[in-house]
Amino acid sequence: MDRPLLIFSGNANRPLAQEIAEYLHVPLGQAFVGTWKDGESRVRIEENVRGMDVFVVQPTCPPVNHHLMELLIIIDALRRASANRITAVMPYFGYAKQEKKTAGREPITARLVANLITTAGASRILTLDLHAAAIEGFFDIPVDHLRAAALMADYFQTLNLGEVVVVSPDVGGVGRANEFRRRLGAATLAIVAKHRPQQDVAEILEMVGEVQGKTAIIVDDLIQSGGTLIEAAEALLQRGARAVYACATHPVFAGQARQTLAASALAQVVVTNTIPVALEPGQDKIRVLSVAPLLAEAISRIHQDVSLSSLFV
Repeated sequence: MDRPLLIFSGNANRPLAQEIAEYLHVPLGQAFVGTWKDGESRVRIEENVRGMDVFVVQPTCPPVNHHLMELLIIIDALRRASANRITAVMPYFGYAKQEKKTAGREPITARLVANLITTAGASRILTLDLHAAAIEGFFDIPVDHLRAAALMADYFQTLNLGEVVVVSPDVGGVGRANEFRRRLGAATLAIVAKHRPQQDVAEILEMVGEVQGKTAIIVDDLIQSGGTLIEAAEALLQRGARAVYACATHPVFAGQARQTLAASALAQVVVTNTIPVALEPGQDKIRVLSVAPLLAEAISRIHQDVSLSSLFV
């Protein structure tokens, strides 16, 4: 690839962008990303990008609307500055939970966000563990959808936990949990059945699978409040699990989630740095793994027009 590679970052997760740049041995692109006095996002690209292969690292994590607008404006600025190709690197895709209508007169916001990113001028998307795989189909540009399962499984294999049961916290996550189980090897699978009587409220109804005497690992794509996770852990312990761990790619950690998880019966909560996590004293049970090497390798292959297939194995 003759075109130079440049990496730019918004303010959503600049440490991750810096780590990716260091892996690729390139400096972060020079740009001012801030706000005007009235709070509107303000962007100015401060170096030449004409004809270049540009990657913008910006998860749309809380505050979601602000970080989404930053991403859209950065992409627009790069397009107007004649960048050759613009890849939106979105380690966390906000609004992913709104990928379908659950009642009348509701929007499909994930599709709207996909349209906005495409219209702004993105050439392709690089993302990690979408809440719903169907979101890939919302884009009319290429989407490279990576998974953090291998990273998580490699970490848990270093803990030597003995006999393990992998637990899906809901029926919809069975495929994700089964993939994680496959990577761990001899682990078995259990499923927690729950229902939501109202928005953001979940009740555990039943559990399928044998957990007696085993170490349970609950696998999910994101942790928001942590409430359902803690309820599932308590149910597993009541059923005889020796210890309960949890892992999720995206640490949304809304409200007091970190404090709640730190005080829970969970032995450890493993997440990644797709979203920045500021841990406080007493929260050492939360372990953060870096996805920078995975994303850096994907960026390098995209830049060189090389297959990403081996990253999905």
